[in-house]
Amino acid sequence: MNDSKFPYTRTFLLGFGFFGISLIWPIFNNYVPIFLKELGLSATAVGFVMTWDNYLNMFVQPIVGERSDQTRTRLGRRKPWMLVGAPLAALFFVMIPAMRTVMGIMLAVLVTNVCMALFRSPTVALLGDLYPSKQRSTANGIINLMGGLGAILAFLVGGTLYKMGRIPPFAFGALVMVVAIGLVILFIREPQDYAEQAASDEKGAFLDHLRQVVNASDRSGLLILLAILSWFIGYNALETWISSFGKYTLGINEGRMSILTSGLALTFVIFALPSGLLATRFGRRRVILVGIAGLLVLFLYGLLITNQAMLIVLLVLGGIFWALINVNSLPMVYDVGGDHNIGAFTGLYYLASNIAAIAGPQVVGILIDLTDQNYRIMFIFSAIFMALAGLFMLRVGEKQPQPATT
Repeated sequence: MNDSKFPYTRTFLLGFGFFGISLIWPIFNNYVPIFLKELGLSATAVGFVMTWDNYLNMFVQPIVGERSDQTRTRLGRRKPWMLVGAPLAALFFVMIPAMRTVMGIMLAVLVTNVCMALFRSPTVALLGDLYPSKQRSTANGIINLMGGLGAILAFLVGGTLYKMGRIPPFAFGALVMVVAIGLVILFIREPQDYAEQAASDEKGAFLDHLRQVVNASDRSGLLILLAILSWFIGYNALETWISSFGKYTLGINEGRMSILTSGLALTFVIFALPSGLLATRFGRRRVILVGIAGLLVLFLYGLLITNQAMLIVLLVLGGIFWALINVNSLPMVYDVGGDHNIGAFTGLYYLASNIAAIAGPQVVGILIDLTDQNYRIMFIFSAIFMALAGLFMLRVGEKQPQPATT
């Protein structure tokens, strides 16, 4: 395949994997808290249940990613995990609204989370398997675009179907996810040229890979993971608390804030593919650093926001700068980790991002309580961690992507 002929058709097909995964979570996040609250759970307990996926993903996704590197079947390394995980996740996802007890819902939520974690890392690892380094940012831009479209579809259709009952939006999400993953399994052909890796992978385990990253003489692997941890802590804290800032500090009602914050997601989706193309042209490290610098400035600007118009500026530009970072981070992890350990480093990437998803919002929640409900503290917190991410990234050595060969 020549570098100038990017396989757009194949990439959009691969993007259906992320489309299906991304469709599930908006439905889950919108309705599961309501179900649990209606059955008498406190807000604290509901919040705990809603973070189970992050806790599970810290352990399951890295292990599954590494194990998929070692899987050897006629279908390939990644597809067996997708074939098992997606149907089971769909089944238990539909069971969530069908349950009428707290324990029943919690059990269905737990099993759904485990099954989703079984195939997310292998699905995403196909990005590293199928594309040479030079093409990964563009491919990941398309994949993130498809994921964003999946989330938008969930918002648009889920609300309409919910008027028909509790189960229809979950059945819709489950069906579309299975079809989407099925398209990837049917039409995406995994490379079979990994036999030479078997010997080196045989002894590999997730903890071994983590130790190798920490102890390596080249610190780029550790530094990129620390950068990912830092920028996700900063961004997730803002994403979680920005609606509360709008309501309690600026006096914007919840419905209006929901519309405004959707602008952050929309600009990210729109700019996903352009950010990948920019990284292909100018280099991933440089583009990520621009994104970090942009968000750092925006977070400091957040301390000055006094009205809705100023907040809109932050949300619109925030989606653009976040796309520069997020779209290019996983391809850069693959550059640092090497093609022999795609699944393992996908797992390490998700380990860092899931730790951040737990730590960032919870720490800021504590800080808000300690500062007498001062929601602006989140901007200071997020700015500090974005600055740390920049310092780590400045020390990461970027390997130059090799062009694809004919």
